[in-house]
Amino acid sequence: MNLTNPFLDDNGDKLREECGVFGVIGAKDASAMAALGLHSLQHRGQEAVGITSYDGDEFYSRRGLGHVAQVFGTDESLGELPGEMASGHVRYSTTGGSGLRNVQPLYADLASGGFSIAHNGNISNATALRRELVERGAIFQSTSDTEVIIHLVATSRYRTVLDRFVDALRLVEGAYSLICMTSEGMIACRDPLGIRPLVMGKIGDAIMFSSETVAFDVIGGELIRSIEPGELVQVDHKGKISSHRPFGNPSPRPCIFEHVYFSRPDSVMDGRSVYAVRKQIGAELAKESPAPADLVIPVPDSGVPAAIGYAQESGLPFELGIVRSHYVGRTFIQPSDGARHAGVKRKHNANRAIVEGRKIILIDDSIVRGTTSLKIIEMMRDAGAAEVHMRIASPPTGHSCFYGVDTPERSKLLAAKMEAEAMADFIKADSLAFVSIDGLYRAVGAAGRDNSCPQFCDACFTGDYPTRLTDLAERETPDLLSLPVDQVA
Repeated sequence: MNLTNPFLDDNGDKLREECGVFGVIGAKDASAMAALGLHSLQHRGQEAVGITSYDGDEFYSRRGLGHVAQVFGTDESLGELPGEMASGHVRYSTTGGSGLRNVQPLYADLASGGFSIAHNGNISNATALRRELVERGAIFQSTSDTEVIIHLVATSRYRTVLDRFVDALRLVEGAYSLICMTSEGMIACRDPLGIRPLVMGKIGDAIMFSSETVAFDVIGGELIRSIEPGELVQVDHKGKISSHRPFGNPSPRPCIFEHVYFSRPDSVMDGRSVYAVRKQIGAELAKESPAPADLVIPVPDSGVPAAIGYAQESGLPFELGIVRSHYVGRTFIQPSDGARHAGVKRKHNANRAIVEGRKIILIDDSIVRGTTSLKIIEMMRDAGAAEVHMRIASPPTGHSCFYGVDTPERSKLLAAKMEAEAMADFIKADSLAFVSIDGLYRAVGAAGRDNSCPQFCDACFTGDYPTRLTDLAERETPDLLSLPVDQVA
């Protein structure tokens, strides 16, 4: 997407998994460890990857378009990144377009020395801040919202790098998990509401930070804890760890869609197994929306855990009625509807021996545009399914995300235009139901949604945005800027 109009990229029928960040300090082969960590976060971004390292004297960077294995698949590529500190990033373009100049980590030589930053999230007042900085003479090298933070750090009048960093973040609204490197060490931080995830781990004497715990598992490290919302953790080259909380203690609002789809099922989010939560979502869905059927079938791979939970709760058999090819690129990167539809057929194939003559319940994680659901249901009917009942392991996605998830503009979201019955007609399902917002909250361990102070960011379902949306308000109507946050939706 482009900063001037961040809603132009509308290719997908799945929510893009934002980005992933990883950092390590105090490791002999820091860049190799970073590459391995990023490989386990590849599901969070498949467009581009970058790693920056520091050897005690110099910073080194290598960035490229493609997967981690393509860019860092040789000893020679990692040999260009010496040092015991390294951070990396896998991305989709959320704010800022695709292209090498927007690949992170971003690096700049500031008056205080080298400064590298990797960002998962989205700055919802980036356009306004960028305009002010340009008017003051700033020269931007990218269209990424992350570069705004670098300029704010550079122009801060505070003395230490940490104080400059905090000063910059006080001007920023939106969502961010950041891993920054300076000559003094590494700083990891999370936005005051904790919208985007970030965890800390260790391996030997080295300290690591990651978007998900699975990266530590793959490397052979162990989880220490989550970075708390609004917390900055500073680690120097001697391994000294210090924690700072400059933003007070607002009520956290972590992204609930991490539990639904974004995170790998073998990760742990806020102390809960993602896999277990997804199974429980399926169980809640079965309680709320049973259907007369013979089989429960997941839309692979993201629908599998919820389908297992649905089957166990309902007592219906679980079967793999759809087989997925793992050698086909994700359907949303295709440039036209026709190509996307062909991509669905290449990616998923009906298991006719299981489906034919059966009444089936299809379980998927979400419906965005509905085009993928339509094609899969058609494929089930072509394979001889007697009835197809669709069940979705999240509430209707009726609102765009402005916190680092690349959703289409609201007018292209099926749930923004139709109620469930009309959506069922559109995708040609015999019935369609979504888990309720309270059912989703119960699955993640809450009694239900506290409407006066929600425990998660669920804006894509409810339209209840937890922060101001300055850039959106300026585009749509300047009058919105004077409204309370809970009225800006």
